[in-house]
Amino acid sequence: MYKRSENKWKLCLICILIISGIFFFAYPVWCQSLSIPPLNVTVDDSLNESGKLATLLQLLFALTILSLAPAILIMLTSFTRIVVVLSLLRHALGTQQMPANQIIVGLSLFLTFFIMTPVWNKVNHQALQPYINERISAKEAFDETSQAMKNFMLKQTREKDIGLFVKISRGERPDTPDDIGLSVLIPSFIISELKTAFQIGFIIYLPFLILDMVVASVLLSMGMMMVPPVMISLPFKLLLFVLADGWYLIVGSLVSSFA
Repeated sequence: MYKRSENKWKLCLICILIISGIFFFAYPVWCQSLSIPPLNVTVDDSLNESGKLATLLQLLFALTILSLAPAILIMLTSFTRIVVVLSLLRHALGTQQMPANQIIVGLSLFLTFFIMTPVWNKVNHQALQPYINERISAKEAFDETSQAMKNFMLKQTREKDIGLFVKISRGERPDTPDDIGLSVLIPSFIISELKTAFQIGFIIYLPFLILDMVVASVLLSMGMMMVPPVMISLPFKLLLFVLADGWYLIVGSLVSSFA
């Protein structure tokens, strides 16, 4: 038995040596056959003109904004609260992957568009359209956009969270809401949204948790300890959710919570 294992190890070692030798001798030939064509990078003198250089900078800025668009949509809008609440609702129902993640994210996106429409209309009329028509500068357009987003976020952010980040940053205490910078407001808004979402999720969990406890107690009293309570309580959860018109109540409460 030991001789067989030694022979196997010797055979593996010989194969490794043969493959290494083939690679060592064939590597120069492969490098010659797989030659990389030369690349010449030149800078056109016409780019030194101020107009074309400004166009390139604007294009670079637009590409940067597009790359940050998903993070802006998720973190600076109502999307975070909605998607967390809907995910907690799915877990409370115990339906595993129903509704699917695509449905939850899609519904959250359309509800976000609905809630954020007044803010985006304000940004369009006061910042985007005047900037396109060259009535204001890029800095003024950015200031108008920031102000509109700040007004929305301040309504949903707790003073306690703002005070936390002001204390961490060791900055001066703002006298007015306009003195709060985006570097302080954005993380304050995010943690406020997460707390509000978990508070709503806890309220959603309560009736389903009570139903689970009742079903588990009934099964235990009947001696059916081997039957999973989730299997029995799931139809009753769905029935309760449908009879109470759960989607109407939850979506209506989410939208009205941003009013």
